[in-house]
Amino acid sequence: MPNSKDQSLFVEGLGQIRVRYNSRAKRFVFRVKDNELVMTAPRYSTTREQLKAIDTMFNELQSLLDRSAEPLIDLNYKIDTTYFKLQIKQGTGKQFLAQSELGSMVIAAPAEVDFENKDLQEWLKKVIIEALRRNAKIILPPRLYMLAKRNNITYDRVRINTSKGRWGSCSQKKSINLSAYLVLLPEHLIDYVLLHELAHIDHMDHSEHFWNRLDLLTNNQALELNAELKKYKTSLFNL
Repeated sequence: MPNSKDQSLFVEGLGQIRVRYNSRAKRFVFRVKDNELVMTAPRYSTTREQLKAIDTMFNELQSLLDRSAEPLIDLNYKIDTTYFKLQIKQGTGKQFLAQSELGSMVIAAPAEVDFENKDLQEWLKKVIIEALRRNAKIILPPRLYMLAKRNNITYDRVRINTSKGRWGSCSQKKSINLSAYLVLLPEHLIDYVLLHELAHIDHMDHSEHFWNRLDLLTNNQALELNAELKKYKTSLFNL
C-alpha cells in the first residue's frame, strides 16, 4: 500500500512516478514495483530537482520499466489494431520467415525455438518495429495532411521515428515528428496526437492558449483525449 505521504509525478513516456521521501537518502534511487516507477528522494528535495533527476536518467528509466513489464514475444503474442495486425505462428522450416504487407505481418517460427533467448527477443522486436515504421510512413503523413488542410494549418515537413517516450513533437521550424508506435493506437487517439502537434504550430508551449486551440480542433475534448492517451505507452506491449 502507498504511504499517505507519498507524492506522484506524471512524466510523458514514463507514466506515474511515485515519490517516496527518505530522511537518510542523499541521492535519488529508482526501482519498479507493480509496473510503476518508484523514486526514493531526499526529504527536502524539490519537484524541480526530482524532475531534473528523472530527465537525466530518462532513457535508463524507460529501459528499466520495459524490462520489468515486457512479456515474451512468442506464439501467444499478437497485435490486433485498426492499422496493424501481427501474428506469430508455428512454421515448418528451420528458420524464421516474415511476411509483411500494408497493415499486417505474419512471422513463421521454426519448430525448435527458444523464445526466452534474449538475442531472439531483441531480433523479433527490431523486425516488428521496422514493420511498424514502414506502415506509419504510409498511414500517418496523409492523415496529418488531411487534418492540417481541414483546419487551415500549414507545417513544413513530417518525419517518422521509432524512438520511445514521445508520441510526437513539433519544432520551431514547423517540422513535425511522429512516433511509428502511433499506428497501434485507436484511430481517434491517433487523430488527437496529430492535432496536438498541429496546435503547436502556433503555440509551442502548453499554455492556456495552446489548450484553447486544441479544444477547438478536438470539439472540446482535448482534456478527455489527453487523459485517455496516458493509458498507453510508446511500446509493443500496450495491448
